[in-house]
Amino acid sequence: MKPKIQPMPDGAILFDSDLLATADARWFDADRVEGARTQAGRGSVVFFDAPFGACVLRHFQRGGMIARLFKDTYFFTGRKRTRGFREFKLLAELNNAGLAVPAPVMARYVRKGLRYRADLITRQIPGAQTLAERLQARTLDAVIATRTGRVLAALHAWGVWHADLNAHNLLIDGSGQAWLIDFDRCRKRKPAMSWQQANLDRLLRSFRKLQAQRHMADFEDVFWHSLLAAYHRNLAERYARGERA
Repeated sequence: MKPKIQPMPDGAILFDSDLLATADARWFDADRVEGARTQAGRGSVVFFDAPFGACVLRHFQRGGMIARLFKDTYFFTGRKRTRGFREFKLLAELNNAGLAVPAPVMARYVRKGLRYRADLITRQIPGAQTLAERLQARTLDAVIATRTGRVLAALHAWGVWHADLNAHNLLIDGSGQAWLIDFDRCRKRKPAMSWQQANLDRLLRSFRKLQAQRHMADFEDVFWHSLLAAYHRNLAERYARGERA
């Protein structure tokens, strides 16, 4: 993967030049992309097929109270600090390292005065369901837990702190492989048990919010304990091999 910047009159596009010769801004216009579609439960993203593969388009939007004032705009403090560019660069690094994250295709920011809007296009993970969906369908098991734990261990060994680790951002693809998505506001940190455990605690809270025990009577005894066992075992193995950020 080779990131390249393509300037625009009102912003810029960062793209994978190993995949594309140039970046076409029209792919960011979901209303004009033929066959673009949303998916039930994931209305904030758009799925589409392109000559360079099946992709996902996400428009960056704020959450919480501030969204009432600035729904999808951010103060511009430099090209490198725009939301889409930061997520693209982190995903590119992790993807090049072979970690289970979606490959970035293009990121864009568009300025208007002191503020900007941002978008990100990534490769679609085929046949993916979120852990939240699998939980509600009662199709979570110890195998999925083990694979999820390994993915989280790999990310934490690389020092990746996930800002919103929850059951909606962990996916299982059609072959049963686990993936982690949505790296907005995520960053690299020196590996430490304090923030790593806080990340895991956040994930467990999201499962409890989804009433995991209601959908899977032995959720914590089977799924969660299997996830933690795989996580700690894989993290220790990676540290033993010197795989630290």
